[in-house]
Amino acid sequence: MSKDNGEHLGYRRCVGIMLLNPQGQVWIGRRVSSKHQNDPDGTGLWWQMPQGGIDKGENPKDAAFRELNEETGIERRNIALLAETEGWHRYDMPNHLIGRKWGGRYRGQAQKWFAMRFGGHDEQVNITPPAPHEVEFDDWRWAHHSELLELIVPFKRQVYEAVLEEFSGLLKD
Repeated sequence: MSKDNGEHLGYRRCVGIMLLNPQGQVWIGRRVSSKHQNDPDGTGLWWQMPQGGIDKGENPKDAAFRELNEETGIERRNIALLAETEGWHRYDMPNHLIGRKWGGRYRGQAQKWFAMRFGGHDEQVNITPPAPHEVEFDDWRWAHHSELLELIVPFKRQVYEAVLEEFSGLLKD
């Protein structure tokens, strides 16, 4: 791609999921790819909440349940939908990544976020997805919501701030 910042490109529609356990902690996974492509400071320790693209003809809520299952192995029967964001939250990829992700078609993502409660057991989490899906995470854990902004890759922090604010009534201190 040329040296431009992708302003002519649109945003990939996707969903994000804030999965809460009964104690109010948030599920986060450590990105496999953070060790080589999204790791601006070389730590290799970027974590995030589950997220993923919306398939053609799929509505955002169904995409959220599908993505959650693909990335965590958690089945829909163990999830209660609590809330969804009013609108869409967008972020731009850093200039050096524009043109390398999603076939070079997008400058970033427009995300619809869902808050969900996990009613199962930790043993039901499986971060090794069924074929043909790629492994997204190499580790996972429950985190206090106050940790999220320090753990997420910097270019997504603004979205996480907005999502935390919008779902603040569901979070426990």
